Amino acid sequence: MNYSNKLKSIRTSELLSQEQIADYLNINRSTYKEYELQNSIIPSKYLWDLSNILNVSIDYIFDFTKVKKYNNNDKNLDKIKSGSRLKEIRKENKLTQSKLAAILNTTQSVIADYEKGRYLIATPFLYTICKKYNISADYLLGKTDNPKYLK
Repeated sequence: MNYSNKLKSIRTSELLSQEQIADYLNINRSTYKEYELQNSIIPSKYLWDLSNILNVSIDYIFDFTKVKKYNNNDKNLDKIKSGSRLKEIRKENKLTQSKLAAILNTTQSVIADYEKGRYLIATPFLYTICKKYNISADYLLGKTDNPKYLK
């Protein structure tokens, strides 16, 4: 997973400081700095918020696409929608919750909690699923309906 250069590039092109981004996210600048340096993994919730603040897609932040922004973005985070999309992707790929959990090196109960919308998919799992199955992170999180698959 490599998004640190992209985060810094987007932030500086928008003429924003780390302090300003941290203020938008309601976190300490040092915390944001660790995300930008990728010393800490940025939570999916903050990725969502950052994509809104910076007006770019999560796929662009992850460097999955050169498309900066999709036209049909949902600004409201919905864990239930994200969970149902995870279940849809899992079934399309003929995976049980246990098989997906093994791929992600987690437990079946974590996958079940994601699918029920109890929690938002953790960033490393989001990245791995999207990369492995060529799925848009924006689609999987429910931010956009199109594109579903990345080219």
